[in-house]
Amino acid sequence: MKFKLAILSSIIYLVLLGLIYFIHVKFFNVNVVFYASIADGIFASSLLAVILCISKWFRVFTHFEKIELVVIWLLVGYCLAISVPTVIDRSLSFYILEKLDQRGGGIRQDAFEDVFTKEYVKEYRLVDVRLTEQLESGTITIENGCVKLTEKGKGLAKFSAIFRHNLLPKKRLLMGYYSDDLTNPFKKSQAEVEYKCE
Repeated sequence: MKFKLAILSSIIYLVLLGLIYFIHVKFFNVNVVFYASIADGIFASSLLAVILCISKWFRVFTHFEKIELVVIWLLVGYCLAISVPTVIDRSLSFYILEKLDQRGGGIRQDAFEDVFTKEYVKEYRLVDVRLTEQLESGTITIENGCVKLTEKGKGLAKFSAIFRHNLLPKKRLLMGYYSDDLTNPFKKSQAEVEYKCE
């Protein structure tokens, strides 16, 4: 009985989460897709938690079991927020598939650098989207046209570099051969334009 009720309540949670997400993205302002999706998961979990506490149908659950259900819903909401809207919003891989489809199913391999630099950045307003995300995260500020790291941003950049250098694959498949190029992508990087600001 408890197991069936837990499964049923979790299905209700998924339906409620989907409805809240749909209403949110259709009728309200969204600053950052990931944060909005996380908020939707928390909101859906909170609503169902209230129902869990006041409904007579859920009296079969102990207080601990109710807390477990809410934690499970929060984790499911988090996983879905990352795995669906955020991935589709941010994914270069999905862009490639959509672009191939838009271009009739095929694009010359040697044209992809141009597709990325001349189309992807403009079509997906990549610079605007990523700067907005970083501003909302508090990792950068923009002062007089100069984008600057905050202390939080500096800390995350250091963490990211340490993780990249030490915990990303040293033998990663890149177009038919294994390489460690992406563990230190700036190793061979040279600025093509002068872009420093004070």
